[in-house]
Amino acid sequence: MQDVLVHAVQGLGDFTYENEGDFVRWLSKIAENLLRDNLDKLHADKRDIRKEVRLGGYGPTTGGGFLDTPVPIDNTTPSVIMSKGEDLAKLEKAIDTLKPEYREVIVLTKIEGLSYGQIGKRLDKSADAVRMLLSRAMAALTTAFRNI
Repeated sequence: MQDVLVHAVQGLGDFTYENEGDFVRWLSKIAENLLRDNLDKLHADKRDIRKEVRLGGYGPTTGGGFLDTPVPIDNTTPSVIMSKGEDLAKLEKAIDTLKPEYREVIVLTKIEGLSYGQIGKRLDKSADAVRMLLSRAMAALTTAFRNI
């Protein structure tokens, strides 16, 4: 509202009064334009790491272009690497606190990629029992991860 009044005072010389309600319509139009401008700023394209490309390996050609098609860089900044490392260490500690059967079902499904049926054969359980065991194991892992 303050911005509207500031803009109105600055543009008061441009205002022409013809009928009743012109001033309110003029202020409304100023407010609408300011809102639109602020929305445009809010939705403007920000820097997106997925759109960045590596500079190394590209050289100018006689045509003025690049030799290869640019590929988005991976987001392996030092802070991202450190954060992932910390999360992995925390996950390892959380997995170590689980019951052996929970640990085993998580490893078999998430790391080895076995189906519920394959795991069921190994553990002498039905696929539904493996599914329920995995559900309990993941809930326990989530709790353990939060507590570390």
